[in-house]
Amino acid sequence: MRLALISDIHANRQALQACLAHARQQGFDQLAFLGDLVGYGGEPVAVLDQVMDLAAQGAWVLKGNHDEMALSPPTAQGSEATQGGQGAPWTHAQLSAEHKAFLSDLPLTVQRETLLLVHASADKPEAWRYVDSERAAGHCLDAAMAQGASHVLVGHVHHQTLYYQGAGRLLMRFEPKPGLAVPVSAHRPWVACVGSCGQPRDGDPRAMYTVYDRAVRKLTFHRVPYNHTEAAQAIRLAQLPEFFAQRLERGR
Repeated sequence: MRLALISDIHANRQALQACLAHARQQGFDQLAFLGDLVGYGGEPVAVLDQVMDLAAQGAWVLKGNHDEMALSPPTAQGSEATQGGQGAPWTHAQLSAEHKAFLSDLPLTVQRETLLLVHASADKPEAWRYVDSERAAGHCLDAAMAQGASHVLVGHVHHQTLYYQGAGRLLMRFEPKPGLAVPVSAHRPWVACVGSCGQPRDGDPRAMYTVYDRAVRKLTFHRVPYNHTEAAQAIRLAQLPEFFAQRLERGR
């Protein structure tokens, strides 16, 4: 099975469509969205309509922290309110009852045999912990293995990284090259961060997604050009914070 994984779309219609088109050219058997369908971006309705249609066709869809925030926007002034949460009330107001019901019903994880999909860390998924270091990846993997999973695919961190079990006890970090297949062992545990489709933060504005070919045990981390100028303009037209638009243009 070839599994195409798209995460952290963040209401970026242009990036989503570019990744879907690229994935279809590559070929896949199963499509999965690892959460944060909305938040930051200017087209939450268009993105949700498309994801809901794909879910009806069999795509797996998980809930992310920004999906949760869109359902219950923060009211306190703090890091959530001044950053991602700043646009949550606007996003909430755009969504229909059907959109909200869809987001509310999304699961935090999907597990298929030894493969676990989750937005944030498998270590308390509802806590939205970042898998951004060898230690954090280890906690994630420990929690997954307690559920019978030894291979984990996550989003949330907006970077593409592979953590794998080497000869020692600690996980080792690997930075993949876009488009180059990375062999992964069926017998050694690993955690892969699939990257952000709609809001890359590594200085490269190209969208990210990942394909996992379970038959040949290979991960391919893709980067896809898209019209980020148009996506930034959608943010400005919605009168969301200018920083959100600039982040798409800079990829950071």
